[in-house]
Amino acid sequence: MDERIKKLKTPEACEIFAKNAINLKHPELAIEALRRSIELRAANHNAQNDAEKEALQAVYAYEHLLTEKNGRKTRAIRTWRMIDRHGIIEAVNRAVSKKIDTLGYAVLKAKGMEDLSFEAVVLRYPDVFSMEAVKRAKEKLSELNSSKI
Repeated sequence: MDERIKKLKTPEACEIFAKNAINLKHPELAIEALRRSIELRAANHNAQNDAEKEALQAVYAYEHLLTEKNGRKTRAIRTWRMIDRHGIIEAVNRAVSKKIDTLGYAVLKAKGMEDLSFEAVVLRYPDVFSMEAVKRAKEKLSELNSSKI
């Protein structure tokens, strides 16, 4: 990570840096700054382990995509409600285990950030998530990767 980005202490500072990087035609720095913003937002939660931390980062990455798509700040309200009701791990289990394919992965992949998807988190920490979630994550990623997104 670029030293200038490492020094950024708030998500807002990261987002300003990212906008400036885009304007100066440095998309790679913009992506790094975006990732740092996501890390900082997730750090504000009391994640108990790396799986929870990365799952929270996935939520914030998804919110960023929604915000970009809608042209205004957009929260993942249904996801946050599920997290409030069931906790982050169970919320990810439920989201990944659904039969419906997620748009989030496809968009994250197009931006070179597919490692921030729920499916990728599940596969990195299979012992933390349900067997059904691990199975569905493998299936979804296999389908999405073979369809040449």
